[in-house]
Order: sequence, then C-alpha cells, then structure tokens
Amino acid sequence: MTDQSTNTADSIVERETKPAIWRGLRRLCPSCGEGALFEGYLKVADSCPVCHEEYHHHRADDGPAYLTILIVGHILAVLMHVLWSQFRPDPLVFATVLTIICVGLSLYLLPRLKGMIVAIQWSRRMHGFGDKS
Repeated sequence: MTDQSTNTADSIVERETKPAIWRGLRRLCPSCGEGALFEGYLKVADSCPVCHEEYHHHRADDGPAYLTILIVGHILAVLMHVLWSQFRPDPLVFATVLTIICVGLSLYLLPRLKGMIVAIQWSRRMHGFGDKS
C-alpha cells in the first residue's frame, strides 16, 4: 500500500544558512543579498526594497543585545588583563580607554548581530518567514 498524501515540508526548498548569516552580518537582505535589511540603526525594514521579502514578522528581541554583551565582555576582559599587567595605566586613563572601546564595539556589533539573528530566522523559516504557499 502506498501513501498518497503529499508532505508539504518535503516540497519546501532548503534555504542555506551560512550565506544568509554573512548577508545578515553585512546588514543586507538574507534572501537576495542586495537590499538593505535596516531602515535606520536598529529598525528592521518591513520588506526588502529589491526582492520584496517581508521582514516585519522577525523576532530578534533581546538576542542581539545578549550576544553583544557576551562578545564585548570577553574582549574587554582579556584587554583589561593585558593592559593592566603590561602597562599599569592611571586608573582614570584605564577606565576612559576601556569605556570608549566598550561603547565603540557595542555600537559596531549590535546592528550586525541583529542582522545575523534575523537572517538565521529567515533561513530556518522561523516566526513567519515560511513560504506563502
């Protein structure tokens, strides 16, 4: 006896995750890689201006902030150790330099990590990124 039912999950084309992640890190559309993913600094566009892929249903939430804190914290921990053990700077200079590095790294990484998370959601068809069929 053969199974006559059609499985819609088998007919869905696989989306590659790695290229989507790289596009997200570059703040580009995870689908086409040409359109901008963001309207502003952290505001995800409703759709891609080039391929019209919809983004409005993404759920990045607090993930980018947690990843940013994790990465920046690890970098600063090593940097603090190296700077203090090698140079013993004045505490005010030490705090100022580390604060500038912390803020700069955080501002650089946050939109890229948010783009990466939206791209992962797109490639895994999470939170409404599935086909419209």
